[in-house]
Amino acid sequence: MRIAFASDHAAVDLKAALVAWAQGAGHDVTDLGPETAARVDYPDYGYRLAEYVAAGAADFGVALCGSGIGISIAVNRNHACRCALVSDPFAATLARQHNDANVIAMGARLIGPDMAQACLESFLAGQFAGGRHQPRVDKLGAPALERESA
Repeated sequence: MRIAFASDHAAVDLKAALVAWAQGAGHDVTDLGPETAARVDYPDYGYRLAEYVAAGAADFGVALCGSGIGISIAVNRNHACRCALVSDPFAATLARQHNDANVIAMGARLIGPDMAQACLESFLAGQFAGGRHQPRVDKLGAPALERESA
């Protein structure tokens, strides 16, 4: 799989650990930065990741910041992205099964590297269930559909 990673300064170390794991698992990895723990703004990296995934340059994205909240909001500004903030493997699995999430977000200050890796493994192993979930996922990418069907 092609996986793109982006973080802010608070999550550089977690990103490095997850990038190393993903490369070791045989995935094609792109690190969109930052490279150091020098202060940066998470929206810049969230937008960069969202554009990369939306363009089809990666199958999935991994967004990391201190809490995971800010960067997930930034990624979700792009209608082609469905970013789920998770903190356990079951939530990561459901993000794929029910929401067809193409980006996972985690908070480096809230989750350790082992749990983050377990979340990423579950996310990548998950499959979208389709069926009753498909119309809802369609609305996530086209908010006008929500208003038309109400």
